[in-house]
Amino acid sequence: MKHRVVAVVGPLQELYPVTSAAAVFGYHGPDIPRHYDFRLCSEHPGTLTTTLGVPVEVKHGLDALADADTVIIAGWSVGPTPEVLDAVRDVHDRGGRVVGVCAGILVPAALGLLDGRRASVHWELAAEVAARYPRVRLDDTVIYVDNGDVATAGASAATMDLCLHQVLQEFGAAHAMRIGRQLAAGPHREGCQRQFPPLPTTGPMPDSLAPLLEWLLANLSTPITVADMAARSGTSPRSLTRQFAEQLGVPPARWLLERRLAATRALLEDTDLAVETIAQRVGLSSAVNLRRRFRTALHTTPATYRRAFR
Repeated sequence: MKHRVVAVVGPLQELYPVTSAAAVFGYHGPDIPRHYDFRLCSEHPGTLTTTLGVPVEVKHGLDALADADTVIIAGWSVGPTPEVLDAVRDVHDRGGRVVGVCAGILVPAALGLLDGRRASVHWELAAEVAARYPRVRLDDTVIYVDNGDVATAGASAATMDLCLHQVLQEFGAAHAMRIGRQLAAGPHREGCQRQFPPLPTTGPMPDSLAPLLEWLLANLSTPITVADMAARSGTSPRSLTRQFAEQLGVPPARWLLERRLAATRALLEDTDLAVETIAQRVGLSSAVNLRRRFRTALHTTPATYRRAFR
């Protein structure tokens, strides 16, 4: 029997994750074995609005989940209703797999299926989800996390990666590769690959620290220690460290390193400067040190980052 995949959709549905899942789990012609059956369902079948402005006709109600092996919640514009939660819980209780994409994480989180477990969340949603479901171990840096019975993808663009990952787990790498090649998809990305949020800004500058922070930003190319910062502020390193922790949430050296890495990302995206030159401009002293710091923070190399974002 085919593995039954059902995507639960709702009003103002984003189509990209739905079509990505359909592309992986749908029909691929007579030359590729069909192991999956894919369909849509909604709490209220009929014509649904989408973010694209094109309506979608959904024929099946939540009863379509009665025999589902995998349920995909492909985004969610409003809080899930008790009926949706009950239907998804039934799938999980029967041993089915629950997949939450982007805001779809709200459904397994509300059911408690992610309590104490790691989950991928889009960086824009991280604070909101953390406030509502503090027991979930959120990770806004990776594109997806697979816990077996529950999987989460932080962003819509990771839907195809997560679906191909499921195919690989269930029917092998060769079958997943055949589907990926037919779709002309890029190389399958592992879940540990990074989300890359916008370049961080300085954020709010507390009045007491603003003069120091502005001085630091104006002198990124200069080697600066915590003792140098404390001397500039007319305080002790210990007192300065406490101020940073209370007002910015990070130690002084960490704040400065994050600004240097943000400047590095900007120069990699916007210029053709050599890595050695960038290292000097942002105060990381050498290309070797820059590469080490960059890989530790972003889990990729400056060259790979530049190829992706230049």
